[in-house]
Amino acid sequence: MGEITVVCNLTLDGVMQAPGLPDEDLRGDFPYGGWAAPYSQDAMGRVLGQRAGRSGGMLLGRRTYEQFAAFWPKQPENPYTEALNQQQKYVVSSTLHDPDWVNSHIITVDDIPTLKADQKLVILGSGALIRSIPHLIDQYILLIHPLSLGTGQHLFDHHQPLELTHSEPTTTGVVICSYRPTADG
Repeated sequence: MGEITVVCNLTLDGVMQAPGLPDEDLRGDFPYGGWAAPYSQDAMGRVLGQRAGRSGGMLLGRRTYEQFAAFWPKQPENPYTEALNQQQKYVVSSTLHDPDWVNSHIITVDDIPTLKADQKLVILGSGALIRSIPHLIDQYILLIHPLSLGTGQHLFDHHQPLELTHSEPTTTGVVICSYRPTADG
């Protein structure tokens, strides 16, 4: 049986918007794009190292997919680019029709339970997608950064009791926490 794992950068106040680049996601006049960059290398290296070699696919929302597809296929050869290119990518979208990144497939939200039954899926970014399927998520790996922004889109917009299953500090102050939803959620 499969599962769905969310891997997400968060601030202490729960913001997940635009962690990677200054112009990544400017919705709502968000002024703090790229906030995770000073902290991420050690944290992302650990998370990616723990997930290396696991089979399954990536489950992405359209916006995150388009950002990844515009960047990763154009990067010089490296382990991240190769892994992302080879990975099966399932894009939940009603507006995207012909993805041009190798191993990309357009699906609907209704297709997710069938995919989950057959494989392990990882969601990177994709806040709207995460918020639309909380009942299907089995694990959250949250990279909690040592800063508060006071504005921006949050990971959660619903009641979600979680159980901490693992935590690990990094050299940059990011704490990697793994959580599972509890039965009382």
